[in-house]
Amino acid sequence: MSKKPFQSRLFASNTPYTLSEKWQKREAQVAYRFNQQYQNKTFELPPEVKEMPIYQEWISGILTGRIVSPFWEIAQPQKNQHCLDIGCGVSFLIYPWRDWQAYFYGQEISTVAQETLNSRGSQLNSKLFKGVELGPAYQLNYSSDQFDLAIATGFSCYYPLEYWSSVLDEVKRVLKPNGQFVFDILNSQQPLAEDWAVLETYLGAEVFLEPVVEWEKTIKAAGAKVVTRQSGELFDLYKVRF
Repeated sequence: MSKKPFQSRLFASNTPYTLSEKWQKREAQVAYRFNQQYQNKTFELPPEVKEMPIYQEWISGILTGRIVSPFWEIAQPQKNQHCLDIGCGVSFLIYPWRDWQAYFYGQEISTVAQETLNSRGSQLNSKLFKGVELGPAYQLNYSSDQFDLAIATGFSCYYPLEYWSSVLDEVKRVLKPNGQFVFDILNSQQPLAEDWAVLETYLGAEVFLEPVVEWEKTIKAAGAKVVTRQSGELFDLYKVRF
């Protein structure tokens, strides 16, 4: 099987979509892929993909532990801070947000994740859990200067850098002065990267394998300064300030 880097057919198309229409189509594709996973639906994959070692790790659950981005290692939320988890998935059911005694808000494009968290989050801690909004990362349903910390892990690779320029601008809007933004990027030089891109494409969400240097240009162009960078097996974590 070829390991040629994947680029979205949608963004390579000559179809005259506006940018927001392109993004909406991409978001719908990503939301569908994760709705299927959260509902434990079966993915129909060709035999050659199922034979890949990375698929075996994914289906067994081992892969998740290897590639998760522990944002709290470089930006642990502090007591009484207001924190926004963008593209939160079902993370509020996994990481120990209650231990940090910070107020958590979310925004997500998966209807399954949003409904699950809103039905269960307040049961876990009704004071700290502030609910999850449905919406894309570049249009946050929150006020300006509202958050001390914003988090966005696990999904940047599904979108082009142009999209992420808009995300950075929007995060800057909702952060308080001196607030921090922690997010991860797919490091295309990591040994797992191309196999993972193949797997994700067959699962329904094509991956952009962007060079790290281009990511850092995008960060700089948005007026953000890298405070900390931490490398993982697949994703690199960044903490930035604007």
